[in-house]
Amino acid sequence: MPTVAVTDATFDAEVRQSDIPVVVDFWAEWCGPCKQIGPALEELSAEFNGRVKIAKVNVDENPNTAASMGIRGIPALFLFKDGQVVSNKVGAAPKSALQSWISESV
Repeated sequence: MPTVAVTDATFDAEVRQSDIPVVVDFWAEWCGPCKQIGPALEELSAEFNGRVKIAKVNVDENPNTAASMGIRGIPALFLFKDGQVVSNKVGAAPKSALQSWISESV
C-alpha cells in the first residue's frame, strides 16, 4: 500500500477512524530532512501493508491539522491507534530506526 496523502478535510476519516494503526508524517516540500525520510516511509508502507497505514500531511497545504496537533518542527511523525496518538517522533531517522519505532508501537 503506498503512502496516503491526507488533508485537513480527510484527516479524521483517514487517520482517526482507521481500522488499523496509522503513522502520520507531517512534512513540507522545502524540508530537507522530510525528503530524506520520504523513501524510507514509502518502503515501510509496503512492508507493513495491511497492518499499518502511512499517511503524509503537507503542513503548508494543511495548516489546520498541523496546528491542532501542535506541530512546531518537521518532520514530525505521530502514530495513531484507535484514533488516539500512542507515540510520536520529531526529526529524521534511518529506516531501521523508523521500522523499530513502528513495530514497538503497534
